Amino acid sequence: MSELDDLTRAATIGGDGTAGGARSAVAALPWLFGAIADDRAAARFDAWGRSTVIDENTGSPVITRALFDELHDRAGLDQEWPVGNAGLLHCYGYLLSLTETPYGLKRDRWIEPALAEACTLPRDAFSPWRGGPTLLTRATAAASALLRSPAAGAARTVEGRESRVALSATRGPAALAYEVAPATGAEPLLVTMFPVGDADAVLAEFIADPRLRWNAV
Repeated sequence: MSELDDLTRAATIGGDGTAGGARSAVAALPWLFGAIADDRAAARFDAWGRSTVIDENTGSPVITRALFDELHDRAGLDQEWPVGNAGLLHCYGYLLSLTETPYGLKRDRWIEPALAEACTLPRDAFSPWRGGPTLLTRATAAASALLRSPAAGAARTVEGRESRVALSATRGPAALAYEVAPATGAEPLLVTMFPVGDADAVLAEFIADPRLRWNAV
């Protein structure tokens, strides 16, 4: 059985909504609970802000409450459903989501090569079971680098908090990184990273309609 098959099986187990299913789902993937433990020990989740598991497109949770709780407990993070740590949810929670969205499965950004290629990285740069640095480590580095040196980007103040978007290209397919300050006057924290098909259109919408986006809280 391939790693992707193992992941799908674990996500199905975790999707039963029970605490036991959530524990079994994470325990079934040694690379996953190992990565979360490593990131917890290194305080890597601190670079990420807050996100809701309620998808803005579907209006429904992308993982169960039990999985949400299990992941945050393993990461040693405070949480209050449905809002949790964006890095934990967008990297590891999305891997365990089988909820269909208009853009496919949430895990696709890490499994498929589009995001890595848009970042001019090897096709498997974000493979979650790849050896070496954790997925969160790799995503943090790539998103931070993009926000420092975007091909296109913009900043807006939303609810008194600075939000920034960065894109790896001015038009066409691109990688997008997004960060939002947790409070007025605070430095922005990472929220998400994913591939887009039309960089110019995404940036124009961000500029024209300032609001919290991409499940940021």
